Amino acid sequence: MFYTHLVYNERNERDTYGLTPAHWHGLQLQADIWQLVSSSGLFPRLVMAVLLGFSLLSFTIIFSKWGVFRRGRKANAVFLRAFRKAPRIESIAAAIEQFRAAPIVTVFDFGYSELYRQVTARKTITNLLTLERSLQIGISEEIGRMERNMSWLATTAAVSPFIGLLGTVWGIMDAFQALTTSGAASISAVGGGIAEALLTTALGLFAAIPAAISYNYFGNIIKETGQRMEDFSLEFLNAAERNYGEGE
Repeated sequence: MFYTHLVYNERNERDTYGLTPAHWHGLQLQADIWQLVSSSGLFPRLVMAVLLGFSLLSFTIIFSKWGVFRRGRKANAVFLRAFRKAPRIESIAAAIEQFRAAPIVTVFDFGYSELYRQVTARKTITNLLTLERSLQIGISEEIGRMERNMSWLATTAAVSPFIGLLGTVWGIMDAFQALTTSGAASISAVGGGIAEALLTTALGLFAAIPAAISYNYFGNIIKETGQRMEDFSLEFLNAAERNYGEGE
C-alpha cells in the first residue's frame, strides 16, 4: 500500500509532457538567465560578450592542442621504436614522412640535414659540435611550435576574473543606484543589478578556470616532450657516430 502511494505520487509529479518539477526548474533557470542578459545594459552586455569571446577562444585552443599533443605522444613512441630498430639512419630518413606527426621528427630533420651535409662532403662526421647545435635548434623550433597560442590561455586565465570583477562592480553600482531611485529598501529594487554582477562573475570564472588548468597541463606536456627530445638528440649523436664515425 505504501509502495503504491509512492508510485502514484511520483506519477502525479509528472505533467502531460513527462517533465518532473526538477526539469521545469532547470528550464525556468535558463529562461531567467536569458531574460537577465536581454534586460542588461550596454556595458554589462559588453563585459559578457568579451568574457564569452575569451571562453570560446580558450576552449578552441584547448581542444585543438589536446588533440595535437595526444597524437604527438603516440607518434613519438612509434618513431622512437622504429629509430632504435633501424640498422642505419638513412633507413629512417627514407621513411620519415610516415612519422611526421611526431614532434621528435623535427629534431631528426635538423640533425639529419647537418649530418648529410658533412657526410656528403667528407664521407664522415667532420664537426660534431655543429651537429649538436643543429639538434638543439630543432628542439627549440619544435618547442616554439608547441607553445604557440599558449599565451592566450595564460591571458584568459589571468584577465578573465578581473573583467568579471569589473562587471560585478558595475552591477553593484546599478543596484545601489536603483535603490536610491526607488527610495525603498527592497530586494526587487536591487535584485537586477546584483544578478548582473553575479552573472559576470560566473562568466569570468567559467572562462578563467579551464584556461588555467589547461595551461598548466599543457605546459607539463611540453616540458616532458622537451626532455624526450633532449634524450633523442643524444641517441641521434650516438647513432651518427656509429654509422659515420672516423672508424667507419
